[in-house]
Amino acid sequence: MNRNRLVGLGAISATSLLWGTTGTAATFASGAGPLAIGAAALGIGGLLQALIALPALKAALPALRANLPAVLLGAVSVGIYPLAFYSSMHYAGVAVGSVVSLASAPLASGVLERLIDRHPLSRWWMLAAGLGVLGSALLCLSKMQGPAGDAAGTVIGTGLGLVAGGTYATYSWAVHRLMTRRISRAASMGAVFGGGGLLLMPVLLITGAPLIATTEAFLVAAYMALVPMFLGYLLFGFGLTRVSASTATTVTLTEPAIAAILAVVIVGERLAAAGWIGLGIIGGALLILAFAPTNAAARQADQRREEIRQPSLGAST
Repeated sequence: MNRNRLVGLGAISATSLLWGTTGTAATFASGAGPLAIGAAALGIGGLLQALIALPALKAALPALRANLPAVLLGAVSVGIYPLAFYSSMHYAGVAVGSVVSLASAPLASGVLERLIDRHPLSRWWMLAAGLGVLGSALLCLSKMQGPAGDAAGTVIGTGLGLVAGGTYATYSWAVHRLMTRRISRAASMGAVFGGGGLLLMPVLLITGAPLIATTEAFLVAAYMALVPMFLGYLLFGFGLTRVSASTATTVTLTEPAIAAILAVVIVGERLAAAGWIGLGIIGGALLILAFAPTNAAARQADQRREEIRQPSLGAST
């Protein structure tokens, strides 16, 4: 396997491990609503991304202006994502909210790459994404069958999870697109997440009072902003320089698995046998991603086969 790709997959996997703790951490700030938690986590984390990237942002300013639509699309998506994500977990539970949000992201990423970038997706990626979605669906089903299942909350949470998955895929695509246009990783991440952080500040000002009402809530907000969001997105940006957005979002299917396990062990949510089977299927999807050819490699192989085939066709005429 290409060493750079392996390093990228490792960075994205570490990111999803950190992200998987956010739902459980949020339960310890019981007095704060999902909008406050989401705005604090990614709003503060996004502004920190921009702060450490100031020199890179200044150097890349002309290039960022030339790619303003991608920057704005990414920033708006960053602003929407945490509000939808944490609201999804609030209504449907940690396991279901995480599962739906992250399971829908690879499909949205693949659609973006196919429709906008005109990149064909390899059969290996489609197989991995399909298995990931199947595993996540089993996780979701196991939660809905539990005694604490609330059908209305699950439906609302599922809808919000789909919004979160779509916006997550969109900002991942936007950052990756900026990087492919020779804008540095720091500038790309700083512009998109800094812009999203600014958009989240009014929400934090309006809803964030409970986060400073108790020491426990404040520590939860600080942890989520600094560790899963700030450190996590540093690793995520690093990984995006080595793998495509569709592969990155598929690798982060480990997050709902981690979130589901933590929800069972720490929060006390129930997970039926179908949920544990889903976790195993997600693991299989990750193995396929780790060892199968990338989308780019598949395209290059197709091109080479076509080049070999063309002369033989010419010789036969």
